[in-house]
Amino acid sequence: MSPDKLVYMANQIGKFFAHQGEAKAAAGIADHIAKFWDPRMRAAIQAHVASGGAGLDPPVLQAVQSLKPSDRGRPRPHSPGA
Repeated sequence: MSPDKLVYMANQIGKFFAHQGEAKAAAGIADHIAKFWDPRMRAAIQAHVASGGAGLDPPVLQAVQSLKPSDRGRPRPHSPGA
């Protein structure tokens, strides 16, 4: 998947969480990406951020930067009620 498409998708997720304020939004975005994005997509968006992160909205950039290496390599377990 192209970096442009991943940036678009990540920013759309960011818009969904925007009403929560930047700090909470970043946490929600990171959680969504860790839970629902394929490991290859997570690795690609991390690589995009490593090369500057052009086009990512600030809370999205913060969210992607906050992902741990384990978040990039495998999905998080689903929590009941989440």
